[in-house]
Amino acid sequence: MKLILGSGSPRRKELLAQIGVVADVISPPDINEDPHDNELPRPYCARIAREKAAAVDAAAEDIVLCADTTVALGRRIMGKPVDAREAAAFLTALGGRRHQVITAVAVRKGDLLWEKTVVSAVKMKRLSEDELRMYLASNDWQGKAGGYAIQGPAGAFVPWISGSFTGIVGLPLAETASLLLAAGYPLYKDTP
Repeated sequence: MKLILGSGSPRRKELLAQIGVVADVISPPDINEDPHDNELPRPYCARIAREKAAAVDAAAEDIVLCADTTVALGRRIMGKPVDAREAAAFLTALGGRRHQVITAVAVRKGDLLWEKTVVSAVKMKRLSEDELRMYLASNDWQGKAGGYAIQGPAGAFVPWISGSFTGIVGLPLAETASLLLAAGYPLYKDTP
């Protein structure tokens, strides 16, 4: 039995290490992550996690772990910005408002699938022109849903959260641990 992490995210790899899990294989799937017409953020995020898990090539006894993180402002899905202009638009829209960070986790073993979606609330302060300019220049927004990562410099812009900090980072550890255990992964095995 191998544990396959279906993600190229260094953050997910680091989060798993916090609970003593090291993937045997890292195999990010290549799927279309475009939302369907009128698709709401939570169902979208869960669908993408499931599709990622289904797309990873694995033996029947292997455990595949995939996740997707989405930032939602109301019904609007804020994916990874394509450029600094879009990142600025996202951050400006989020400023002074609460939004949701949704992370869906899917664990597959053979034909069995376990999944959990975690929704956290985040409030980002309104950014000054200087803050926005400096943050965009850092390039920390690249590859991040909503154009920011709470564990990076943008953490200084977030005075309040409700929910799972690790879920906001990209992998809710409590829920991930229970899904891995349900799939038979020896999470708390004795080590010599």
